[in-house]
Amino acid sequence: MSTHTSAVIDPTLLAPNRKTLAQYQAQHFQWECQDGVATITLNRPERKNPLTFDSYAELRDLFVQLRYATDVHVVVLHGSGDNFCSGGDVHEIIGPLVQLAMPELLMFTRMTGDLVKTMRACPQPIIAAIDGICAGAGAIMAMASDLRVGTARSKTAFLFNRVGLAGCDMGACAMLPRIIGQGRASDWLYSGRSIGGEEAERSGFLNRLVAPEQLLTEAQNWARDLAAGPTFANGMTKTMLHQEWNMSIDQAIESEAQAQAICMMTEDFNRAYQAFVAKQRPVFQGN
Repeated sequence: MSTHTSAVIDPTLLAPNRKTLAQYQAQHFQWECQDGVATITLNRPERKNPLTFDSYAELRDLFVQLRYATDVHVVVLHGSGDNFCSGGDVHEIIGPLVQLAMPELLMFTRMTGDLVKTMRACPQPIIAAIDGICAGAGAIMAMASDLRVGTARSKTAFLFNRVGLAGCDMGACAMLPRIIGQGRASDWLYSGRSIGGEEAERSGFLNRLVAPEQLLTEAQNWARDLAAGPTFANGMTKTMLHQEWNMSIDQAIESEAQAQAICMMTEDFNRAYQAFVAKQRPVFQGN
């Protein structure tokens, strides 16, 4: 195995491709970042944390920026108060939508889909911490996250058909069956019914179930564990989990061979080997 020394990199290459986001100033939700773990808090608890046109757009743009962030390794997404997210705000989104013509409606639906695309494309694992209402676009954001921890009192609902829309919103018909299976996804999307936390865990939608007072702590502890691991390799794992949906088994095996070879060129791999030889826990630095 070859090892590497740090090369001098032209700053004009680094400037547009590496940035720090720990001090990012959010306008339409709360943002904080400590020790590589960023927490996004949807902060309209009096309305169960609904989304607006502005918060959709800012979330989409932030996840784009996270592709280049050097100081954010894991993202926790949760809602203020006792709820995760009630979806699009009835007064600030649904009301205006019924007045729009087709070009503007398509502009909106593409924007919402782009949020899911950017969540899937950013290299950081995303952990959704779900309590209370998790409905509509809120359920979609939970679905688009990589991992989900919730409470028994959480209520997840892909309720689009209950407002006269198809259940195929924002990638739900493609992604949800891969998480919980075609049969369960068909039930959830056709009915729009509310899924309690215990059923969501049994179905595989929630990875963990905890008490409400432990929710955010559990999610952030989980995030810190991930952030302490090999950042580049975690990002590669996320990329392959997403890309291999569209591959045959043979294509996936070849792609994973290439991905592992790339990871073997990183200092994290060398550091882990040296720590094994010394019988110590490796300290990863995300390179």
